[in-house]
Amino acid sequence: MKRRRKIGLPAALAIALLFAVLLAGCGRNEGATKIRIGEVTRSLFYAPEYVAIEKGFFEEEGLEVELTTTFGGDKTMTALLSGTIDVALVGSETSIYVYQQGADDPVINFAQLTQTDGTFLVARELDGEFDWNMLKGSVFLGQRKGGMPQMAGEFTLKKNGIDPHADLDLIQNIDFANIAAAFASGTGEYVQLFEPQASIFEREGKGRVVASFGVESGKLPYTVFMAKQSYIDKNREAIQKFTNAVYKAQQWVRDNDAETIADVVLPYFEDVDRDIVVSSIDRYKSQGSFAEDPIVDESEWNNLLDVMTSSGELAKRTEHQELVDTAFAETAIGKAAGQSD
Repeated sequence: MKRRRKIGLPAALAIALLFAVLLAGCGRNEGATKIRIGEVTRSLFYAPEYVAIEKGFFEEEGLEVELTTTFGGDKTMTALLSGTIDVALVGSETSIYVYQQGADDPVINFAQLTQTDGTFLVARELDGEFDWNMLKGSVFLGQRKGGMPQMAGEFTLKKNGIDPHADLDLIQNIDFANIAAAFASGTGEYVQLFEPQASIFEREGKGRVVASFGVESGKLPYTVFMAKQSYIDKNREAIQKFTNAVYKAQQWVRDNDAETIADVVLPYFEDVDRDIVVSSIDRYKSQGSFAEDPIVDESEWNNLLDVMTSSGELAKRTEHQELVDTAFAETAIGKAAGQSD
């Protein structure tokens, strides 16, 4: 009969340590290229971004992404320009502002994520059918001056025959993070809100969604992944892989329903009830807010310039070719088409 040898404590510890190291190595994407993303806010509007992370599309491309919420267009662009982040997810208007200030290293839009405004008009009280003329003489709690939500909002008001600075009392001095709380506490008769806050207010009886600024203002390069030209020049392979992953996520979101998408992105919205997440995603999907490919096309860019001009925020038109590089998106689409053949 063979006797089993007892393993001494030092040897047992050594084996356990080796086993732990091996397990840790298996859990890492060895040799992955790290890219630091700064998103302008945490929003269900950016569902395809979270899908790209949770479904492993970045990892499949050999990338390790670090996601930070930078809370505001100005803060996001500051982080990008200072090198705190590598890639920004923010409105294209910010790249135009930087360019028109004479930046030596312009910020280039390379992969579009959303293609409409993401805000909705919420009325505190409404009897009967909504008409835009109801806003005349009202107190309207809008978004921060110079940002895309505010510009798309003003563009929509003008389109519907309302002068936002003469026909109503427009409030624009409340910080983005506090707009919903200000409306809930009694400020304004109408408010411009993103999801899921708009749906939450409907459930709580604090307001009713009566219109979509996304539908009214048309297609725009609303939220786009962008990076400094110098970073792109030095990291073209990584940017290509990044764009490939974004396109995979966009196609996955296109092909799945709101409930399936919600289950993937729920970890990013732990304080929001699942049914609100589902209804918010469904609302964005139904109005075509999620771009189905990463191309920032010229017609959408020109619509952005029109919106900015209408709001008095554009010193001069910055043409599509100056701040947009579609090569990465076109390659990602071509690669995916080749793989499906």
